[in-house]
Amino acid sequence: MAQDPIDQLEATIHARKGADPATSYTAKLFARGRRKIAQKVGEEAVETVIAALVEDKAALVGEATDLVFHLLVLLAECDVTLDDIRAEIARREGVSGIDEKAARKA
Repeated sequence: MAQDPIDQLEATIHARKGADPATSYTAKLFARGRRKIAQKVGEEAVETVIAALVEDKAALVGEATDLVFHLLVLLAECDVTLDDIRAEIARREGVSGIDEKAARKA
């Protein structure tokens, strides 16, 4: 069975951590550091919101893809995996969003 494309992207991103920044955009992001990666996530988030507000589905898909890519790079930089995210989603399953948010404030 073929690997999920997002899992494959995560693996590719991790493989680029030590690559030559001259030959890999992902490696260049890692070389520029966490602050720059986080900035790119913010930029892509804003572009995703704009695409959603103008109701352009193709643009939204493209911007959301860019956002997911940059978020995965940031997560890799912070040693957070998709399995960590999956575990947190599973932990929250069945918990009201209102209750979960209130618990964070406690």
